[in-house]
Amino acid sequence: MADYNQNPFASTHSLDANPFDDPEAQQSAANAARLEELAARERDLERRETELRNKAEHIRVHGRSNWPIFYPLIFHSIKDEIPEASQPLITRLYQLWLVLFGTLIINFVACLFVLIAGSSNGGSDLGASIGYCFTITIFSFLLWYRPIYNGYMKEQALYYYMYFIFCGFHLLYSVYMIIGIPSTGSAGLIQTINMFSGGHIVAGILGTIATVGWVLQGLGNAFYYRQIWMHHKAAGHTMEKAKGELATHGAKAYFTRG
Repeated sequence: MADYNQNPFASTHSLDANPFDDPEAQQSAANAARLEELAARERDLERRETELRNKAEHIRVHGRSNWPIFYPLIFHSIKDEIPEASQPLITRLYQLWLVLFGTLIINFVACLFVLIAGSSNGGSDLGASIGYCFTITIFSFLLWYRPIYNGYMKEQALYYYMYFIFCGFHLLYSVYMIIGIPSTGSAGLIQTINMFSGGHIVAGILGTIATVGWVLQGLGNAFYYRQIWMHHKAAGHTMEKAKGELATHGAKAYFTRG
């Protein structure tokens, strides 16, 4: 009893003590905070690594858009996507498409000079040549070059039939442009002869260059058309197979790399 009276507040003092005044408690709290911070950083690193892996896998499967260079919309890499044995052929077809693009530009300039030379059909020729620069450039790439590119990459019959149909139309169009009928937007043979005979040398020279361009890309495409047809037959592609691919994959297969 005497001992209790001598230290009446011993228990109260113990209860009122601030645990944060204890150095060991402070150290434990600091360690816990550091561990939580490290765990948060580790989770963030894992999240970033997962995002990078997913991005790398997406690029591997779908490719990174790299074409056209000035405004990339699609992935185009003959070296990465076309089998090695077929790379020379697809490279030549791509070069022929570039010749076509250049020929369309020269044809437009030639038609401009035909108008300047005073041709009665100059306005029609110039307007049509401008339209060709946009429509033929886009449609030729999408309707015959890209299908045969996909055909050799995926070796599916549907793409070969797309190529044969639309490249066939393109070959007829090339003959039409080589002839150069006035008012059709072509600076081909007839237009070139008319310019030279009228003394319009610059227009005649430009028409000659355009005509040579039409001939080169036309003959080149006709040559490879035959080679691709032979490859298509040897590979055993049929219309039934193409119909089955269309039913299975649909139009979306055109835009995927798988």
